[in-house]
Amino acid sequence: MSIKVSCLQMDIAFGDPNSNYQSAEKLIKKAMVDHPHIIVLPELWTTGYDLARLDTIADQHARRTIDFLQTAAKKHKVHFVGGSIANQGEKGVKNTLLIISKDGSLRHQYDKLHLFKLMDEHLYLEAGSTKGLFQLDGHLFAGVICYDIRFPEWIRAHTSEGAEALFVVAEWPTARLKHWRALLIARAIENQCYVIACNRSGSDPNNQFAGHSLIIDPWGEVLAEAGEHEEIVSAEINLELVKEIRKQIPIFEDRKPNSYH
Repeated sequence: MSIKVSCLQMDIAFGDPNSNYQSAEKLIKKAMVDHPHIIVLPELWTTGYDLARLDTIADQHARRTIDFLQTAAKKHKVHFVGGSIANQGEKGVKNTLLIISKDGSLRHQYDKLHLFKLMDEHLYLEAGSTKGLFQLDGHLFAGVICYDIRFPEWIRAHTSEGAEALFVVAEWPTARLKHWRALLIARAIENQCYVIACNRSGSDPNNQFAGHSLIIDPWGEVLAEAGEHEEIVSAEINLELVKEIRKQIPIFEDRKPNSYH
């Protein structure tokens, strides 16, 4: 089965949710010209890294963003890997990835497990504890957030359960663009899965972001790659290829997890 995926590489307005919802709405409308099955947004797309003001700009229980994505999903009949947002809950703010199906149902929420101390996430955010596994159209996928890709054991915890594609949402800086590309390609090869990685573009008061959203096949071949600026990058993925490669080189059968401690 062939699935078209589109990544919305947004230039996020720092600390301005209203502006960012408007930008996302325009990009979604633009993306739908190519009739994607799944649309992907970047990390913290409603606020950017305005962490110091999350107490006033974070989305209360993600309600506004869930409603926004549900409305768009039903209107356009498209699934959303809805990026991540600053989600204000009872016990603090989490960096939450939202999965919305084309019928408008909330399929999964994943809270970022690995907080990135270099950008002070640990000072303002609470870490999650559960996996990013979710299903769309009968296929098992996984969603993770930015820094998570530096932890191959976390990614393998998802693909060892059968995830056929890894969705990555990020605010990855230009300074480590080479790491971004190398890590994503490695995660695709070692897990024999598609990697659909949506980064942001633009800058904030402290960072320049890399863009270069990527769609990578299970052999590590780059199917599509964005540049540095705001754009939409799309590609077709064929999940039958995942099954073929996993059968050809049966790494999951050949694992020796009892020896990995």
